[in-house]
Amino acid sequence: MLLTVIIPVYNEASTLAELIRRVHAVDVPKEILVVDDGSDEATKRLLDQSIAENVTLITHPHNMGKGTAIRTGLAQAKGDVVIIQDADLEYYPSDYVKLIMTYQQQQARVVYGVRDLSRRSKVMRWGNRAMTWMTNLLYGVRLHDMETCYKLIDRRLMQSLDLQSRRFEIEAEITAKIIRSGAKIYEAPIQYDHREEGKKLTPWDGLPTVQALLRYRFWRPQPALAAAD
Repeated sequence: MLLTVIIPVYNEASTLAELIRRVHAVDVPKEILVVDDGSDEATKRLLDQSIAENVTLITHPHNMGKGTAIRTGLAQAKGDVVIIQDADLEYYPSDYVKLIMTYQQQQARVVYGVRDLSRRSKVMRWGNRAMTWMTNLLYGVRLHDMETCYKLIDRRLMQSLDLQSRRFEIEAEITAKIIRSGAKIYEAPIQYDHREEGKKLTPWDGLPTVQALLRYRFWRPQPALAAAD
């Protein structure tokens, strides 16, 4: 099984080299797609130094948002499964193995990594719970962490979702469309090390997330996808 790791990057000079080292260290067949979303010069210099032969670098001419960066990487993905990897060291690439094991054991198409959010600020912790609660209410599921970055998804399913989001609301769009496609979301616990430094997500990003959950409530997959399921 080939894993595609999509790494959206925007001004991550302080953590990028270590993140790429950790991704390389995971002993699974993988392709690594780094999408530079209009980063500053310090990050660009580090990218030039850190990119190895088995890493593909894709560059946006200016900042276009995390959702757009994910869509850019997804268009070039060739793996059997895809995972998104933030570059701020909150997540541990070593957990790829656990997620892949769950994927294979459950014969799944989607596995979400569930975080322990106890170290996050109260506002962000309750915000995450609210978004997950709303997802469960609107879509009739029982997820524990809708906003998790670690969503291991069948690449063909992921590419069939016709993603539109440009910013952080892409997490809600992905989840909504997966559920509407009929695919079951499995879950597995993952490590999580919350960091305040360099965080780009704010409480105000909850509003576009709510809008996305409402917008895609009645989305329908393409007939080809429905037939494949």
